[in-house]
Amino acid sequence: MNNQSSAAARPATALPFPVLAAVLGLMSMFGAISIDMYLPALPAMEAALRADPAAIQLTLGGFLVGFGLAQLVYGPVSDSLGRRPVALGGILLYLVGSILCATAGSVETLILARLLQGIGASAGPVMARAMVRDLYGRDQSARMYSILMLLMGAAPMAAPVVGGQLLIFFDWRAIFWTLTGFGILCLIVAFTLAPETLARDRRSQGTLRVALHHYRELIRSRPFLGYCLSAGCLYAAMFTYIAGTPHVYITVMGISPQTFGFLFGGNVVGMMILSAVNSRVVTRVGSDRMLGYGLMLTLVGASLLLVTASFNLFGVAGIAVPLFIMLAALGMVGANSMAGALAAYPHMAGAAAALGGVLPFILGMGAGVLLGLFHDASARPMAYIMFALVLTGFGTHRWLVVAAKKKAAAA
Repeated sequence: MNNQSSAAARPATALPFPVLAAVLGLMSMFGAISIDMYLPALPAMEAALRADPAAIQLTLGGFLVGFGLAQLVYGPVSDSLGRRPVALGGILLYLVGSILCATAGSVETLILARLLQGIGASAGPVMARAMVRDLYGRDQSARMYSILMLLMGAAPMAAPVVGGQLLIFFDWRAIFWTLTGFGILCLIVAFTLAPETLARDRRSQGTLRVALHHYRELIRSRPFLGYCLSAGCLYAAMFTYIAGTPHVYITVMGISPQTFGFLFGGNVVGMMILSAVNSRVVTRVGSDRMLGYGLMLTLVGASLLLVTASFNLFGVAGIAVPLFIMLAALGMVGANSMAGALAAYPHMAGAAAALGGVLPFILGMGAGVLLGLFHDASARPMAYIMFALVLTGFGTHRWLVVAAKKKAAAA
């Protein structure tokens, strides 16, 4: 299959493009909505469960572990069994985990329930990425990924606002009951509308040996690692932001959980805007060039944050404006890096989508540990870690992707 959009495969589904985008967008929301909706409740959960902040942070860490590592299983399994049954099975696990979260009586139970919830939640995004690669070539895939990011942007924009509003009338458990309702909605939509995009004659043998061979081939590919690690570092920076801003905004700067929700949602507006721009121009400009622009923009935002946090400049605006610049650029980075990473691997799109998804979570967990170790009553640890990750992602892209392409062109 040619990587250019002009030679993209004809979609093997009768669903109209807008309907398909809506279905895949909904499947892609699990991670964002499950993380972002409960962030305003973290201080309330500390008090209700009589837990220290480190233990409450493990409810986020447990979700990320489940969400990240389960992808390594879902990807190869879907290459063998197909995308649809894996998606439906994951959503069912998510429902069980959400109910257990809502009824948890201790922080230890909540951590385990969040782990299960994360395991179930990871199926939807992995299958959505793999289904796009099943259906489209490289630049057209980047266009669809941008549209998915635009649609799923509604989740992190609305989720913390909804979570903050629920806390006005109910306790923190109402957030997890709301997530249970979201899971039921997704199960109905996926069961009735989600297509099977992987034909039987394109499926792998499904053995553990085949799965390990696929992962070994992917890890040995410098371009694949370059795309995944550059984007992975930026997503790890985003996870640092997710874990760090409730403390910075609510505890250190004294803003309300409701205001925090609006600040959080504002960053997503920027991400949605640049996702929309990317979807319109990527087939003309090319996904590699758009990825380079996005990486440069994130470096600008991270550098500004480093300065304002280090010298405590401009109060809330000194944190919020650089974060807006950096996080908005993820609307360009995420779509184009995923399209580049999956372009050469149509025969193992599930495994490639899984590995491309799990690397950010491994990096994100490491960043979360660092944030906990250097935690203090300021925004500096968050800013330093985010800058280091963004700079590493930018350098990795230049080294493993740009330099390798220049060398190949000169040969």
